[in-house]
Amino acid sequence: MPKLRKTLIAVESTPYYHCVARCVRRAFLCGVDSLTGQNYGHRRAWLEDRLLELPKVFAIDIAAYAIMSNHYHVILHINSDRAKCWSDHDVVERWHQLFNGTVLSQKYLKNEDELSKVEMLVFQETIDQWRLRLQDISWFMRILNEAVAREANTEDGCTGRFWEGRFKSQALLDEAALMACMVIKGSECLILIKGSECLILDFLLIDW
Repeated sequence: MPKLRKTLIAVESTPYYHCVARCVRRAFLCGVDSLTGQNYGHRRAWLEDRLLELPKVFAIDIAAYAIMSNHYHVILHINSDRAKCWSDHDVVERWHQLFNGTVLSQKYLKNEDELSKVEMLVFQETIDQWRLRLQDISWFMRILNEAVAREANTEDGCTGRFWEGRFKSQALLDEAALMACMVIKGSECLILIKGSECLILDFLLIDW
C-alpha cells in the first residue's frame, strides 16, 4: 500500500529529494514517436521553463534534472530557512502567482488595514498554511505537472491523465547518495543547477 507523502518527507533528516514523474498512454515529453514520426522536442521546453520558474515562487530549489522521452527526474532541495524569512505579505504575493487566492487575500494585498481583527485572525491561519505549502514538494510537483499536462492534452486533443497518479520520491540522506543520484541512465544530458548557472553533463553511462 502506498505511504502518505508526508511520511516520506522529513526535512530534519535531509532537505534533498529525488523525484520522478512518468507519463501514461504512450505520451511523450520529448523525442520522436517511432510509430507516427511526430517530434515532441518542444515539450521539453514546456517542462524545463516551468522547472526553472517555480523556484522563484517556492522555497524549493532545483539541484539537478534530466528529461527523458516519457518521464523526468528532478532533485529538489527544500529551503525552509528561506520560507521562514518571508513576511506574511511575501507569502500572499507568492501564492497569488500560482492561484487567484481568496476574497480575504485579495483584500489583504490591496490594503492590509482593510481587514478587521477577526478577518486577520482567520486569514493568518491561511497564510501559515500557504507558507507550508510553498515549501512542500507535493505542491511543487502538482503545479509543475498540471501545467504540462494541460498543454499536452490540448495539443493531443484529448482529456484525462497525462501523468501517473503519483510521482515517486526518495530521500537523499547524505552527499554520497546525492552524487550517486545525479547519474541517470539513458539521459543525453543531466542539468546541474548552481545558483543562476547551469552545468550540462553529456553521455552519462552508469545504470539507474
